[in-house]
Amino acid sequence: MEMNRGTHQVPEGDAAVVADDQKAIDPEGVDWLRVDPAYVKVRFIGVLIGGAVWLLITSVPLVLMLTGLWGGYPEWLAWLLPGVAVVWTLVDLIITNRRVRAIGYAERDDDLLVRQGILFKKVLVVPYGRMQYVDVQMGPVDRAFGLCKVQLHTAASDVTATIPGVTTDEGARLREQLSARGEARLAGL
Repeated sequence: MEMNRGTHQVPEGDAAVVADDQKAIDPEGVDWLRVDPAYVKVRFIGVLIGGAVWLLITSVPLVLMLTGLWGGYPEWLAWLLPGVAVVWTLVDLIITNRRVRAIGYAERDDDLLVRQGILFKKVLVVPYGRMQYVDVQMGPVDRAFGLCKVQLHTAASDVTATIPGVTTDEGARLREQLSARGEARLAGL
C-alpha cells in the first residue's frame, strides 16, 4: 500500500473496483486519498453498538409477551422484530469494509473533493473560498485508534463536507492547510 502524507491511496487491486463504481460521477484525473484502514474497526464497533441498542429496543415486545405482561399481538411479530434487528446488523457488518473503501478525498488547486457511498454515491466539491471554518473531532473510539474526523463548514449553512477516519496528524494538517487556503481564496474575492 502506497502512503502519501499520512493517508492511503487506493491499492492497485481495489482501484478497478472503486473506479468502476464511481466512474459515473467522479471528475477526470483525480487521485483520491483514502481514509486510514483502522477506520474499518471504528465503523465495525459503531455498527455493533448500534445493533445491540436496536436489539434491546426490538426485544421489548418479546420479553413482555414471554413474561405474560402483554398480549394481543401475534407471537411471530414479537420474534420477528429482534430477528430483523440481528439480520440488519449482520448485513451492515458485512458491507462496513466496502463502505469505508468508498470514502475518499482529493485536494485540488481551487477546491476539495470528498466522496462516499456505495449505493447512494456522493461527490462533494468544496471551493476553498467558500470554506468558513474547519473542524476536527474525535470520539472515544476514534481516539483509541488514533483517528479523527475533519468537517468543513461552508458559507451555505446546510452544506458540510466530512472526512472521517483520518489519522490525527493528517487531520491537523488538513485543518491548517484547508484553513490557510480558504483564507487566501476569501481574501482574493
